[in-house]
Amino acid sequence: MNAPRRLERAIQKLYVAFHNNELHPECCKSCAVGNILDRTDAWKHLSDDHGSLHLNYIGNVHQAFGRRFNGYTPLELLHIEATFLNACNYQLPFRHNHKRPENPKDKDLLFNGLSEVVRFLCQLDGVPNVMDYTKLFETENNRPKYELTY
Repeated sequence: MNAPRRLERAIQKLYVAFHNNELHPECCKSCAVGNILDRTDAWKHLSDDHGSLHLNYIGNVHQAFGRRFNGYTPLELLHIEATFLNACNYQLPFRHNHKRPENPKDKDLLFNGLSEVVRFLCQLDGVPNVMDYTKLFETENNRPKYELTY
């Protein structure tokens, strides 16, 4: 993939987490952002609520100083996590009494969440969505418009 380094690293980490069953939306170390940040949970101190888009005092300080975590600003991290949780059918911000999926480790659910996260990460870096496969099915004169390269 010809993409910014932070995007490549993030997608690689999410890919590994997904296939190693190390992705869990309710765990700050195993969620989308936790995996992007090397399975750490320090990022949870940037906001008062899991899935919130509002930085708290600590998050605002890091944001104001231009701090980046594996290439992402605190606000970008909150948006990544909210995108993941929302696509996994969580009511945001996440609280134990809010709407949540019956099985948060369901592979289809996690795939949907990751697809949305990858779309968002690509959008952040201004590159086409690497998960968009629709071009594979475009035709011109009853022939594939684009060739599949291996």
